[in-house]
Amino acid sequence: MPWGLSVRVGLPAGAVRHVLLDADVETARGLVGSITEPATCVKAFLEPGVMEPWFSPEWEPTDPGFLMAVDLRPAAVRGAPDGYTAATETADGVISVRVLAADGELAAHGRIGLTGAACVFDQIVTEEAHRRLGLGTVVMGALTDAAVENGAATGVLGATVQGRALYETLGWKVLAPLTGFLRKPVAP
Repeated sequence: MPWGLSVRVGLPAGAVRHVLLDADVETARGLVGSITEPATCVKAFLEPGVMEPWFSPEWEPTDPGFLMAVDLRPAAVRGAPDGYTAATETADGVISVRVLAADGELAAHGRIGLTGAACVFDQIVTEEAHRRLGLGTVVMGALTDAAVENGAATGVLGATVQGRALYETLGWKVLAPLTGFLRKPVAP
């Protein structure tokens, strides 16, 4: 795509993400005007005020975010806390980590997409009932180790306001704002 990247995410609240890397206003407005699929998100590394004029009322802003990056190093050895187990799986260039509670309930998860010397961390989530136990750090550590073992030297991610705090404690740095707009679902 001449304006950036398009990713099928497969989430109900955001099935498709278009990421504008270097689009001028005319190109960006053309892309936005061509999108009719609900739950499509358009993101860019710009302040919200720059992007707002590109969108009609059928679109709503997403929560603010941040583009973050880190030079990857093996994580400090840290296993899951008592009562939790972590497992790593690889399929089609995507490495996933799942942390399960003793009863088998999914407590935390995340994944990375490998792209050679860099990797993209995505969908890092700790479920509400399992927060404040260090499970996000367990997921990030396992993903980081897997990335390093596969030759990645740089990690990038889009962080939420809440996630930013965790990532900064792990050495990640904010590179730019990450602003998004979501095409509203069709009303029943």
